[in-house]
This record gives sequence, C-alpha cells and structure tokens, in this order.
Amino acid sequence: VDREAVRVMHNLSIAGTPVRVWQGDITRLAVDAIVNAANAELLGCFLPGHACIDNAIHSAAGPQLRADCARIIEIQGHPEKSGEAKITRAYHLPSRFVLHTVGPIVAGGRVQPEDERMLTAAYVSCLELARTIPKVRTLAFCAISTGVFGYPKDRAAELALRTVSEWLGE
Repeated sequence: VDREAVRVMHNLSIAGTPVRVWQGDITRLAVDAIVNAANAELLGCFLPGHACIDNAIHSAAGPQLRADCARIIEIQGHPEKSGEAKITRAYHLPSRFVLHTVGPIVAGGRVQPEDERMLTAAYVSCLELARTIPKVRTLAFCAISTGVFGYPKDRAAELALRTVSEWLGE
C-alpha cells in the first residue's frame, strides 16, 4: 500500500475481520476492489476538475471504465437505482475492480428515513456483490453520498460502520 495515499485512523476487528477506517486517496489504494459513489448513469462526473470521488475514480481508471459502465446501463436499459451495485474492471487503478453504487441525494442536508435506508442498501449491495466475486478479498469504501449528494459526513460514517459491522456479524 502506498503510505502517502493512506493515513490509517483506526484499526478494528469486527466478527474476526480486520476493518480499517482511513483517510486518503482511494484511487491509489492497492486492494482487490474499491467502491465508487456513482451517479445514476454510472458514467462518471462530466465536470472537468470537479473534486468528486466519481470524477477521481473515472479519471484515474481511464476511458475503458466509462465504456464498461455505459455497457451496463445499455444492457439493463435504465439508470442505476439507489442502493444497488455493479462491478467493473479497474483498468489503470491499483485495485482489480470497481464497485459502483448510487447513494441517496439528501435535500438540504436533512436526512430522511428513506435516505438512511437507501444508504444502508448501497453498503449492503456492495458487500453482497463483493462476496460473489472470489477474487475480491479486500474492499475499500469511499464515503458514499457525502459529497455533492449532501449526506452529513458524521452520520454517514456511523451508518457505514454499523452496516458493515452488522453484515460481517451475520
């Protein structure tokens, strides 16, 4: 792992599984899969230089990632729904795969019960999808929905840790 890319904040063990809460550049993290907080089109951000994670991942992975995502949307025939997950190759990223999930858009930073349910579903969908891929043994989540989608960061972090903990416990 690139030590400049990751600054470990907490080391935990949940149900015997090591879990790390960290802050860093997910596009430089050498794990089996990373999670992209995607938009419903899965095509990445179209604002050049925008600081969202979707833009960072698509830019670092290269244009093949966008082509894979476009193919997924073409095959399924509709935009990706919040709380679901899809997987693609990672191309120029140090990870093998990218899991794409769409979290809820929180209006005015005011989390509603449906927002919490959809964000929980996004984390669970990624975990369930990763479990079906034998080559995915390590998975790095970004802070889903906390950027331009407006989910408060502290609440999202609590939900993420609780959801992962419950999933691992089951």
